[in-house]
Amino acid sequence: MTGRALLLIAALTLPLPVSAQTGQDRARAAAEATRAKTGDSDTLLHNYLTPGLSGQAVSTVDSSRQFTPDIACQKTATLLEVLAQPSTTGDLATVRISRDTNLDGTFDASATLPVPVSGVCANGIISCDAGTWNNCHFYQWAVDAAQAPKLEAVAQTDLAGCYCINSSCGSGLALTNLPTVLKDLGGGIVSALTTSDPRYGVTQVRIEGPVIAYVGAQSTSCAASNSIGQPAYRTNPTAIAGDAASAAASSSIFQMLSASPAATSRVIETRNCTIERQIALSSPAQRDIISRIAGGYGDVASNGNQISFMMGSPDDNSLHSSSCSLFGYHMTLRISDPDRLPSVRLSQYRMDDWMQLWIDGQLVFADPANWTGSSVPSGNCDRKTNWSGWPNLDLKPWLTKGDHDIELRVAVGGNGEVFALIDATVDTSCSLSENLVDGCAGYAGNAACSLSDETIDGVVTALNGVRTGLKPIVQTRIVTASTCSVQLSRDFFTKDRRYTCSIDKGMADPNTSRGAYIIDHSTETLLADRLSNDDGSYRLNTRNFALPDRGTVDTCEPVCKTRRAQANTAAALDGVIGSKQNTPTGWDYLYHACQDNNVCPVGDGEELVQGCGCIDDFPEAVVMMQTMRLGGSDLICTGTVR
Repeated sequence: MTGRALLLIAALTLPLPVSAQTGQDRARAAAEATRAKTGDSDTLLHNYLTPGLSGQAVSTVDSSRQFTPDIACQKTATLLEVLAQPSTTGDLATVRISRDTNLDGTFDASATLPVPVSGVCANGIISCDAGTWNNCHFYQWAVDAAQAPKLEAVAQTDLAGCYCINSSCGSGLALTNLPTVLKDLGGGIVSALTTSDPRYGVTQVRIEGPVIAYVGAQSTSCAASNSIGQPAYRTNPTAIAGDAASAAASSSIFQMLSASPAATSRVIETRNCTIERQIALSSPAQRDIISRIAGGYGDVASNGNQISFMMGSPDDNSLHSSSCSLFGYHMTLRISDPDRLPSVRLSQYRMDDWMQLWIDGQLVFADPANWTGSSVPSGNCDRKTNWSGWPNLDLKPWLTKGDHDIELRVAVGGNGEVFALIDATVDTSCSLSENLVDGCAGYAGNAACSLSDETIDGVVTALNGVRTGLKPIVQTRIVTASTCSVQLSRDFFTKDRRYTCSIDKGMADPNTSRGAYIIDHSTETLLADRLSNDDGSYRLNTRNFALPDRGTVDTCEPVCKTRRAQANTAAALDGVIGSKQNTPTGWDYLYHACQDNNVCPVGDGEELVQGCGCIDDFPEAVVMMQTMRLGGSDLICTGTVR
């Protein structure tokens, strides 16, 4: 599509007016007309890319002609639409996603998010208790088998670019910044959809109130399956060489052309590749598998493979009530690797008088068992003594990957207490993963290529196309992780190969020696030339030469610099960043191309920092990029100066 689009833009510049008197004037007029329609990304999208991909009319630069290009398999103006409605707490109470799945211009699938949105990330959302940053759950955008967008529960570390929008971070953030919120929400959804099926491309984004709409097309493959063509080679690039050879062998047209006089010239080229056995060994710590990040009152690791979490108010008669009252105790467990979590069980509890255990708002255990509601038990709460139990209840079905809120409730009549012990068994053993990456598959499957040299783990097994007869013995290596090591024996770990491939060459290389002579020996006032004679000799000549007046051009395109206040609502593992800062408001700096008479187009909410001119902020940009690079590097805290 890119090549067609470039040809389209180039063709549009041809029919220009020829009313100017000089070539320079005509060139300037053509440049101005072209710039008016392609001067910036928004203008280019509006005039060419969006109508071109959407099956609409496109006009030439001078608007004298119109035509409708066909550069995509299917067009649509309603690929995706996202509606977001903020509530009084600042959360997005309703987020509805409408899609045009068959690209016929009509929405045929719609879904509403099952949770409110308290924070927005580049690849997901954060959902917390309404109007607060408490009891937060983290979700990442994904797609199901029917290519419909969905949310998957993940740990916060799997999300990127998160920020808070509800009233816990400021008043009216979602409503005030609704265009930005919509772009980030829609961008995450579109990224998940196009990653799953890269045939679809988005060409325009349109925001109207609380709705963001995406215009797009099926632009890379004209088939109903996403497993062919460009998308297939995107996931497996090494297959393209073998497929190309197979397609050429079965094509009568290719065979006819390959036997033509223009294709009889062949050259031999070498290709280097590697077959590598990639091995990774991991041995995570217990808290890299399951950890308590909030609530509870203690956790104890023991035996290297067990962690016990404790919650409640265990002291005898530490809770008091004149009648029947409810007390709740929360604990948030982060499940980072559920595959390494053989079991999580409610091992022991003690209470006076009634007890319940809830996980993410779902009742999983109660004593007495008939207390199934969320309000106080019916009748008299006081059971006149304290009670204990060892249920050994399996909690793992409720503890998937991500953060989970565990609530321990107790109903007390008079005096009472409550205690719960949750034991988790973790697998911290060494885990070995092995992957054979074959970068030579394409050459090995190409009949035009043959193996020239091969070295296996330092042993030369092929040289100049001939097998040496040498064969490496079984290799044994020790792979080490932070807390363990594994001895691994394999017949090979790395194969370095060189192939020689016969490449068709349509014609001989052109003779560029004359052009090289002119460039090397000419000046701005003298043109030197070398011409060939029939007998193979050369004759030299020179003549005066003068370049036409090249006119004057501006030193640079005048730009100006502005800034706009921006509240810091970014969210990290420890909460909203702005809440940790003395001044939670920073600045966004913007650069604008100046208008006629060096007027700076200052936007709403912006203030001028530097007027129109040749601004060079490259040193500042380098410092910013270096700061970001160093900020992502490892930090080491020591007691000495290094």
